[in-house]
Amino acid sequence: MSGANLDMARIRADFPILHQEVRGRPLVYLDSAATTQKPQAVIDALVRYYTHDNANVHRGVHALSERATHAYEGARERVRKFINAREAKEIIFVRGCTEAINLVAQTYGRSRVGPGDEVLITGMEHHSDIVPWQMLCQHAGATLKVVPVDERGELRLDLLDSLLTERTRLFAVTHVSNALGTVNPIRELVRRAHARGVPVLVDGAQAMQHFRVDVRELDCDFYTLSGHKMFGPTGIGVLYGKAEVLETLPPWQGGGDMILSVTLDKTVYNRLPYRLEAGTPDISGAIGLAAALDYLDSVGRDAIAAHDQELLEYGTQALESVPGLRIMGKAKERSGVLSFLMEDVHAHDVGTILDREGVAIRAGHHCAQPLLACFGVAATVRASLALYNTREDIDALVRGLHKVREVFA
Repeated sequence: MSGANLDMARIRADFPILHQEVRGRPLVYLDSAATTQKPQAVIDALVRYYTHDNANVHRGVHALSERATHAYEGARERVRKFINAREAKEIIFVRGCTEAINLVAQTYGRSRVGPGDEVLITGMEHHSDIVPWQMLCQHAGATLKVVPVDERGELRLDLLDSLLTERTRLFAVTHVSNALGTVNPIRELVRRAHARGVPVLVDGAQAMQHFRVDVRELDCDFYTLSGHKMFGPTGIGVLYGKAEVLETLPPWQGGGDMILSVTLDKTVYNRLPYRLEAGTPDISGAIGLAAALDYLDSVGRDAIAAHDQELLEYGTQALESVPGLRIMGKAKERSGVLSFLMEDVHAHDVGTILDREGVAIRAGHHCAQPLLACFGVAATVRASLALYNTREDIDALVRGLHKVREVFA
């Protein structure tokens, strides 16, 4: 099994969903870029909350509300510590990276982007980091500009400085490509953007489960994460923002705890972080996310990163041995994703046959159609890795791919 000093038998035992058969075969789950599976510790945290502490937060004076509030705000502090933010008020709970990016587009963007201005993104963004900026630019009369991607699946950094102009109001970039696994040099990108006075938003959906992220070291202005991509529940995520930037944002949605007082003539808004969290929040989701972060730290984030790289290297070599298979993207720095094509076999057909073998992968455009278009393809097969995967999982994938070749021989 994969090593990196991890007890893989113990880790896999922590994930109850893995111990089942699919189509009469042992489940091999290689779709963690879409969503990760949940350890028993996260499931237990959700059950414990709903069994003992279920109540709304902040406004109740009874014991259950006090306990729920303590757990919810404790989760905020847990996230702050996990990403090394300076203050808890820099942690805004949202539904996921998609909502976080839309929040920034509709607050920071609408208050700062006007006719003739520019928003810069890259050619490897997930649709969730493209569409909100298209909508903003269309509304504001601004221009969306793009840092292109080369044949290796890396950003054309030689073009970055010319794309950062006096009209650039924001640079949005993914930390790790969900379609290729490319790890972008965020610290360098932030440094170069800041040298031109341009703030940076980083989409961290695919980063957090694979390696340590320190937002103060990166010096980004915004960073987004999704709980379900890092062994937590669905429907919970985080927008991190520097306090001095968040303080300037107008509210996005109205109602609930984002207010201090309301009359029919005027509303006085709450302080951060509550001003940007309208309505009843996903209390259980935040508690489950905190449990997921505890779990990641208990395993060890450096050990997880080493395991990820070892498995990625093993998987790359194993796939390259399959005749007719072409791996998409050969960036120098990659994490967690093996994206590939098999000659003359549609990606969906590959996925269907692998499913019959008990191997769960993703086939399609991965919500990254502009990126795949750069490579002249409409879909790829994507095997995505997580800390519970092993070399045996890769071997099962390869056996399944040979079965694909037999079917289409």
